[in-house]
Amino acid sequence: MGTDAASTRTIGALTAIAVAGALAALLAPAHATSTPQGRAAPERSTTHTAAGPGARHAAAPPGGLTARAWTVTDAETGRVLAAKEPHRQLAPASTLKTLFALTVLPKFPADMVRTVTAEDLKGVGEGSSLVGIKKGQQYKVADLWRGVFLRSGNDAVHVLANMNGGWQATAQEMQAKARSLGAQDTVVKTPDGYDAPGQVSSASDLALFGRKGLENADFARYCATVRAAFPGGSRGPYDIVNTNRMLSGTKGVPRYPGVIGVKNGFTSKAGNTLIAAAKRDGRTLVATVLAPSKKKNAVYKEAATLLNWGFNAN
Repeated sequence: MGTDAASTRTIGALTAIAVAGALAALLAPAHATSTPQGRAAPERSTTHTAAGPGARHAAAPPGGLTARAWTVTDAETGRVLAAKEPHRQLAPASTLKTLFALTVLPKFPADMVRTVTAEDLKGVGEGSSLVGIKKGQQYKVADLWRGVFLRSGNDAVHVLANMNGGWQATAQEMQAKARSLGAQDTVVKTPDGYDAPGQVSSASDLALFGRKGLENADFARYCATVRAAFPGGSRGPYDIVNTNRMLSGTKGVPRYPGVIGVKNGFTSKAGNTLIAAAKRDGRTLVATVLAPSKKKNAVYKEAATLLNWGFNAN
């Protein structure tokens, strides 16, 4: 009887201590995770892979990548297989033209003809990539879109934006389109992706624009076109080649096996940016790479590395 009473007292004391400890833990301020009011939490470098029931990939993503942000996404399901800073807001450069196409492409038939005016070309940014649109010349809408996708022509974007109601109206419509798709990181200032204060997107949003674009047959066809004849007026048509080296296999970059587009970009602020899609063994993956090192062709090499990992890892 004496032993049982002592045991009971001991158990009761231990229980009280445990309860007190738990209450203290609950009431203690979370110093390790709190952020002073009015200050943003410091940005952390995060790399993750798909996990949980049904996750396809268990292997870690490849090391040695220099991009400030990147993603590898299953195009059909939208599942992110691996990512680094997927929602980090960065300047997108001409990859933003994918959102422009999602917004404007469905509006005008491919065989519609536009006679270009001086107003159409007003405001094209200094140093812009151009396809060679000329005032007074007629172009089919299909020509203009090839100028956008193959040569990343800001002049072609300006013409199409004017057809769509103007530069600012198109930017506002693109912003609304981004939100309707669930893209929360993108802020649109210029429809062509030309650097502007406050204009940002993210690897996650750009992957979404690429995926949604590929669902449109016209978008998919334009972004996969390697070479085309472009109207040249009195001198006749001239060849234009896609500036996406992963697709065209130019300037030291081999054509990526199974590549189907989508869009590359570069500005002095953004650095190199790329949305790359490829199809292999019935699967389509989209890789986005933003602001890698300045080494030659780094953006293409890192996109290829990510796609290889996505297709090969199990």
